[in-house]
Amino acid sequence: MAHTDLFWRPTRPLEGFYESEVHASGRLPLRTFLPTGYEPNYPYPLVVFLHGRGGSEEQILRLAPRLSRRNYVCIALRGPHPVGLRPDGRPAFSWGCEDSDDPTVEEYVLRAVEQTRRHYHVHSERIYLAGFCEGATVAYRLGLLYPERFAGVVSLNGAMPRRGPLLRLPEVRQLRVLIGHGIANAVVPLPLARRDFHLLYAAGLSVRMHTYAATHRIHPAMLRDIDRWIMDSIQSEQ
Repeated sequence: MAHTDLFWRPTRPLEGFYESEVHASGRLPLRTFLPTGYEPNYPYPLVVFLHGRGGSEEQILRLAPRLSRRNYVCIALRGPHPVGLRPDGRPAFSWGCEDSDDPTVEEYVLRAVEQTRRHYHVHSERIYLAGFCEGATVAYRLGLLYPERFAGVVSLNGAMPRRGPLLRLPEVRQLRVLIGHGIANAVVPLPLARRDFHLLYAAGLSVRMHTYAATHRIHPAMLRDIDRWIMDSIQSEQ
């Protein structure tokens, strides 16, 4: 990926959560988490969170400070399909059928990244897609379609699309993948995640897999391992 940091503005906003909109096939929601002590002269890694079926951008971005309060700018997007209400009474959303290519979702994610880079100092070669369950399928699809735009994909309790995109060899080999999966996951069984690991490994990608004593929920150690995986990658570059 070409390294360009022409979008960011040298301002010092306060840490915390921010609501905004992305202009892509309409006005779509974007939720942002800024780290403690945000330093406008430092190019931060960007983590793009994609929620699972029945979640929302607000719900999934609660993971950001648990991932790290200092290391990343994080954003979260909302699936385009309403699916009723969550147990807490808030609206729930989905990304749609996993076997359908939705160009509006691609535009939404790519424009959200571009907009975030305009407002905050983001390292153009350290942009990671982190998907949970259904959101992991979206992360895989976008990462494999646009390996030049993303540094890596994180799949938490998810799986690749059954009708997956063709691997763009050799370009896709620059994409790093981290798989975190609960061994008692009945929603997305562990053998599917192992299948993805072996497929990506055979294709020559740098892929790592961790399993956890968990179901389809987020295990706290998953976030610790994501942080370690990204920071190890940055240190190896330096």
